[in-house]
Amino acid sequence: MIEAVIFDMDGVLIDSEPFWQESEIEAFGRTGLRLTREMCMQTMGLRVDEVVEYWHRRHGWEGFAAGELEEAIVGGVERRILEKGEAMGGVEYALDFFRGRGVKVALASSSAYRLIRAVTERFRLADRFDCVYSAEEEEYGKPHPGVYLTTARRLGVKPSACLAIEDSFNGVLAAKAARMKCIAVPEEGARRDPRFAIADVVLGSLTEIDEEVWRRLSD
Repeated sequence: MIEAVIFDMDGVLIDSEPFWQESEIEAFGRTGLRLTREMCMQTMGLRVDEVVEYWHRRHGWEGFAAGELEEAIVGGVERRILEKGEAMGGVEYALDFFRGRGVKVALASSSAYRLIRAVTERFRLADRFDCVYSAEEEEYGKPHPGVYLTTARRLGVKPSACLAIEDSFNGVLAAKAARMKCIAVPEEGARRDPRFAIADVVLGSLTEIDEEVWRRLSD
């Protein structure tokens, strides 16, 4: 029985992945690393410090501190969210759907709290969640399950009674490692990735959540 639904943020509540890509390309470009959007997909779902570490291990650079690059990326994403962020289709519908089932609803993101606040304030969602939690408080980000395990604990619900909603493979991996049910809502270009088979349900958008999907997940 599902007692709580936990939403990821980037790519689930807001179409922010292009913002991350633009900000990463811009920030890493200062170091001489020329990222492409396809390269950015390799770190989708990771925490920003882990993204910086990932590329530094592979390409290395001098003269730029990790914290400086992290701030440049996060600042770029925050600016873009506030200027032109748009909610993903079906966000209000999905929140209302799950609230109507009497379950707790939470937000668990790899993004920093400042970005979570930017999103929830822009879309007036701050009061729609019983718990909001960032992986910046965890030792490890996704695909480690820590962010989901802590969110479940704060909700007072066993992980096995939680349903996570994710868009990235790293996020799905984190949810399944926490022994949660998982709905994957990948972007169109990633929908045929066979790795998403580990999710319990794969949907094209949040608008496809319905009674049939709920029954399949509740069994």
